Amino acid sequence: MTTHVLSQLRNLEAESIHIFREVVAEMERPCLLFSGGKDSIVMLHIAAKAFAPARVPFPVMHVDTGLNFQTVLDCRDRWVERLGVQLVVASVQEAIDRGLVRPEPNGSRNRIQTPVLLEAIEKNGFDAAFGGGRRDEEKARAKERVFSFRDDFGQWDPKNQRPEIWNLYNGRVHQGESIRVFPLSNWTELDIWSYIEAENIDVPDLYLAREREVVARGGMLYEVNEFTPLRDGETAEVRSTRYRTVGDANLTACVESTASTLREVVEEIAAVRLTERGATRGDDRVSEAAMEDRKREGYF
Repeated sequence: MTTHVLSQLRNLEAESIHIFREVVAEMERPCLLFSGGKDSIVMLHIAAKAFAPARVPFPVMHVDTGLNFQTVLDCRDRWVERLGVQLVVASVQEAIDRGLVRPEPNGSRNRIQTPVLLEAIEKNGFDAAFGGGRRDEEKARAKERVFSFRDDFGQWDPKNQRPEIWNLYNGRVHQGESIRVFPLSNWTELDIWSYIEAENIDVPDLYLAREREVVARGGMLYEVNEFTPLRDGETAEVRSTRYRTVGDANLTACVESTASTLREVVEEIAAVRLTERGATRGDDRVSEAAMEDRKREGYF
């Protein structure tokens, strides 16, 4: 007897494809939040599979903080050109210039991304936004449903979420309300990298190890660059490092690593016990509830 059993990765891929198709069937104007990082790239790759041979039937939106690694922006643009999708850029710097938001003293633009994101969603009439969040990343993301309802202020209430029974999702919204959708909710970092290797997916070269000039700061290693210059009394050193996650260049740390190929990255991730955000995101160390506070305000 012939049996057809999907592998773990193909099960996850099939679930994500189902979620994409459900949203397009239920919602009027979805978009995909795309940063150029590994999770949003995997999400866009799966979206392209979900609707092939047609084009992806929604635009991608990048909330551009102005503090991005150039290699990440280059990768974003390659994907947009390759798939022929519409790119919507919501600029944090432009919002600062016109007074919508003010920079924070610590240099982080994470919190001030939120008003920019909410304004762009309202301006473009998006009623659903796909995000690349995974439940294994962080405590607040572990609480969130696949279909995450947001009220007409763009806010999330973790104590008032819609039930999700099996693969049945409720996308009903009123005027002004919206849904954040997380097709990768059930994936892990190891799943992401195993899938990237299996599909030979184009990702920024920051994710692969090479020698970089870094400085130790607050228990983490930061690459010395235009966004992270040396401070008085600091000394740089050259180490073999790579990035596990990609955020703003001034707040995202790298980790010591010799994993210079996708196979080596998979093997390395299989052995680690600290999530990528906990290991490398300085902005998430503000407090235990830093991410949840931002999500309540409308952050994706």
